[in-house]
Amino acid sequence: MRKTTRYPVHGANPLWQLYRTVSFWKVMKNFIVIQLARYIPFLSWKNWLYRTFLRMEVGPQSAVALMVMMDIMFPELIKIGRNCVIGYNTTILAHEYLVEEYRLGEVRIEDGVLVGANSTILPGVTIGKGAIVAAGTVVHKDVPPGAFVGGNPMQVIRNGNATGDEQE
Repeated sequence: MRKTTRYPVHGANPLWQLYRTVSFWKVMKNFIVIQLARYIPFLSWKNWLYRTFLRMEVGPQSAVALMVMMDIMFPELIKIGRNCVIGYNTTILAHEYLVEEYRLGEVRIEDGVLVGANSTILPGVTIGKGAIVAAGTVVHKDVPPGAFVGGNPMQVIRNGNATGDEQE
């Protein structure tokens, strides 16, 4: 189960009421920083932008590939451990706007995680240490440490330990 906090909204849907939940200026600043970071070829500069302007936690030697889309409204809820690889065009969301409520949830990507290209990580999930997420996966629940997961809906393909080695 994802760990999200629910916020009921009355009247029009919460996306229509977007700027009641998050500042317009915060969204504009985040948009500019995220778009800049999506194209910057220097990983250290990209991580500096995330840490400095978006208040994200990004561990040393973590590599966020070209075109990765961080949550534009609540990027400070994204935590990436050390020595991770976040693949091309991945989307990491910390919010979801529904018809009668919106939800926020911290996304934790622990140390040594590989997220394949074109994956989507939903709010409120933790991807355990040393896990591997196959390309194109929708991560809708927690991933155990060292596991290899994939698909939509995501399924555990192989369990492993925290180093990523296969268990019998």
